[in-house]
Amino acid sequence: MSVLAQLLAAVADGSVEIVDLTAPLSERTPILRLPEPFANTVPFSLKEISRYDDRGPAWYWNDISTGEHVGTHFDAPVHWATGRDREDVSQVAPGRLVAPAVVLDASGQAAADPDFLLEIDHVRDWEKAHGPLPEGGWLLYRTGWDARSGDQETFLNADETGPHTPGISAECARWLAEETPLIGLGVETVGTDAGAAHGFDPPFPCHSYFLGAGKYGLTQLQNLDRLPVRGAVLVAAPLPIVGGSGSPARVLALVGR
Repeated sequence: MSVLAQLLAAVADGSVEIVDLTAPLSERTPILRLPEPFANTVPFSLKEISRYDDRGPAWYWNDISTGEHVGTHFDAPVHWATGRDREDVSQVAPGRLVAPAVVLDASGQAAADPDFLLEIDHVRDWEKAHGPLPEGGWLLYRTGWDARSGDQETFLNADETGPHTPGISAECARWLAEETPLIGLGVETVGTDAGAAHGFDPPFPCHSYFLGAGKYGLTQLQNLDRLPVRGAVLVAAPLPIVGGSGSPARVLALVGR
């Protein structure tokens, strides 16, 4: 039996489970809000073209309006100034969209402190317990924040001082991007950076370092609690938008059971 036939058989008999890490995409999907004078993305919306009626008697379809970085989405290197000369989303090689993934769970710390930041020592402690970060793989950073994704205000968790969501320190972001074999970072929050990252040095370090290193980001993931600490295979499927800085994506994990 070929490798692909074995995979299909394993999916059919349940020994490989496909876990959907993608948040449903609708007009209620939370979106990032930047303060003035910065421009903001539009939310997702549907505009009906026809629905089994005089406009089209046998078919239903819609126009969609959305930003590239709405809902569960993929950040290409060109999204950030540090990666401006690197790949747009259509140029990402297909082989880089299928990769091993590990899960680092900081949901307990984030529940106690919404501004919790992952530090290098946290990752090194994880490696001591679970082994090295995967070559050409993803670090999926679980904070439990997907439980808030049904409500814009709770998800962004902002007050007069700005948003309060967990993330990664600037020092750790640089180390992960430049000194580990990771291909990308996946998170449950609205972006790969912490809510307070506008005040870090550099601002938004996960974007700055990962995209500047030609690596990738995935945001607004769900169901990371259903994945093993290591051993899953991640499939990220953004639209190949020519010139695009990113795209809404369907993100799946293959997990052996």
